Amino acid sequence: MRHIDIHTLADGARFNRFHAGILAWCALIIICDGYDLAVAGIALPAIMKEMGVTAQNAGFMVSSALFGMMFGAIFLGTIADRIGRRHAIVICLALFSVFTAAAGMSSDPYVFSAMRFLAGLGIGGVMPNVVAQMTEYSPKRIRATMVTLMFSGYAVGGMLAALLGKGLIEHHGWQSVFLAAGVPVLLIPFILRSLPESMPFLVRRNRLAELQRTLARMEPSYRAESGDRFDLPATDRAQGAPIGQLFQDGRGLSTVMFWIAFFMCLFMVYALSSWLAKLMAGAGYSLGSALTFVLVLNFGAVIGAVGGGWLADRFHIKHVLVAMYALAAVSITLLGYPVPTPVLFVLVGLAGASTIGTQIVTYAYAGQFYPTAIRSTGIGWASGVGRSGAILAPIVIGTLVGMALPLQQNFQAMAIPAVIAAVSVSLIRHGRSASAVPQQVGAVAEA
Repeated sequence: MRHIDIHTLADGARFNRFHAGILAWCALIIICDGYDLAVAGIALPAIMKEMGVTAQNAGFMVSSALFGMMFGAIFLGTIADRIGRRHAIVICLALFSVFTAAAGMSSDPYVFSAMRFLAGLGIGGVMPNVVAQMTEYSPKRIRATMVTLMFSGYAVGGMLAALLGKGLIEHHGWQSVFLAAGVPVLLIPFILRSLPESMPFLVRRNRLAELQRTLARMEPSYRAESGDRFDLPATDRAQGAPIGQLFQDGRGLSTVMFWIAFFMCLFMVYALSSWLAKLMAGAGYSLGSALTFVLVLNFGAVIGAVGGGWLADRFHIKHVLVAMYALAAVSITLLGYPVPTPVLFVLVGLAGASTIGTQIVTYAYAGQFYPTAIRSTGIGWASGVGRSGAILAPIVIGTLVGMALPLQQNFQAMAIPAVIAAVSVSLIRHGRSASAVPQQVGAVAEA
């Protein structure tokens, strides 16, 4: 009888077509997710004009998706550890595709908001699941790079919405960009056929033949035998309520620190995306359309995410994150001071890299921190708590803008969360991380 350590096998596997396929599918799902989230902001001026809503009501219409994302991240992240990650992913994809398209067919602000809330459940729920999927199946030596490369699709989706939105809205109305968001639902049969299920889930469900086929694709040197036994570590046997598992085995402090970091980072992301253009216009800068800001911010995000992941695979991911949050504090603060326009673009790009990009690297760290059986739950709760920061940011910064404070003070208020996030990440107990737990000597042991 052979005892197979599935995690050691996954950690030591060489990158092949199997890994490339998972990366491609997860990145495509995240691109669709990013498009769905960004599309409301791109179409908002046209929606306000056609529906005749006030700015206050328009803000509620946009924030309804954020509320949905908060609940979706928590509950659809948690349920994945019970029904299987593959099914949770397609449920989320169906939710955000169908209900974003439905929002495009509504003419009432309240119906629109309800549809966006339901779409938000899927938008928020898919994130922790694809991060957990990518983390589980990535070779250890390139894990952070693969997760952040996959998640940079989120920024690509935002850029896609910005680039397509202008032309589609001008020629076919704002509804067209929402209806286009329904197309990804056609991918569901292919995702169910192509994406592998979580390995510990297959072990717990005794679906060993399926597990053996997956292992052979992941690591071609593995040859299935009838006597193979797959033993799960204690950390992968989720007993009782998954949320309670987040605070066991010395993970309590680190879990809270992750929640604070997610909250602060998403606060910065949505503060910038909501108020950057308005603040710069008020300061007398003429930088063209908001589309330029969207592209620069998201281009910086891609560079920050991929670059941060590359650094995290070569240095300690915790230290890389602290440095990235420090960069966010500096770059956002400098946005409040008069600089030449080219320098301002560079600072906006750095702000995108160190906020949106850093958020993606923080997802990667959370994915590495939690054991596989509670990985979706851990990422989902951190993301869900973080969404409250996304909801509060436009309101808090909007209140400060209404107080007519100097420009520097507005950006300083946006930068303070970066300092808090850096301190929080530095307090995470990396020794309790799943990635820091000593592995068995070999992936396969004879008994």
